[in-house]
Amino acid sequence: MNTENLLLIFTRNPELGKCKTRLAATIGDEAALGVYKMLLNHTVTITKNLPYTKQVHYSVKIRENDIWDADFYTKKQQYGDDLGQRMKHAFTKGFEQGYKNIIIIGSDMYDLSQQDIESAFNQLETHDHVVGPAEDGGYYLLGMKDLHPTIFENKVWGTNTVLKDTLDDLQKHNYTLLKTRNDVDYYEDIKDISAFQEFLT
Repeated sequence: MNTENLLLIFTRNPELGKCKTRLAATIGDEAALGVYKMLLNHTVTITKNLPYTKQVHYSVKIRENDIWDADFYTKKQQYGDDLGQRMKHAFTKGFEQGYKNIIIIGSDMYDLSQQDIESAFNQLETHDHVVGPAEDGGYYLLGMKDLHPTIFENKVWGTNTVLKDTLDDLQKHNYTLLKTRNDVDYYEDIKDISAFQEFLT
């Protein structure tokens, strides 16, 4: 186990009508919930065997007996009024706990693999920050070696300006970009992917 590396996984509890709402507008709440549960399971699959400390940060309430096995994941509560504050709090606590390299991901990226996360941690050996750009103008992964608070401030979260504004904050810092990936927010993001067809018929 690499005790210097910490992986933060941000998640929301899978509740009908409360997850993937933009996707649900097209395919319905039941199907959207099915998609989200599938994405959660995918995230477990690609993170469970990683040799790092792994923390799952719940948006609303920590669940004891769910897919996040306590043998592999430490469970935490998100704190803050918006996504930026919540991420900053998680990174701050991680560095206070003595971790040297911290990466955060969401729990709904089908286009992400275990190797992608390993590669991101490897990039932190030679860079201060690593960013995984999403096709929608946000990012699916963010990593750093020390806290850079402005990354989490003055952003309009959930919009297509987040990546640009974040990279502007990092202009004078040593950072690297991963491959651009597609996250799942809308029907168009999954309509041509075979793994999702069971939810679209």
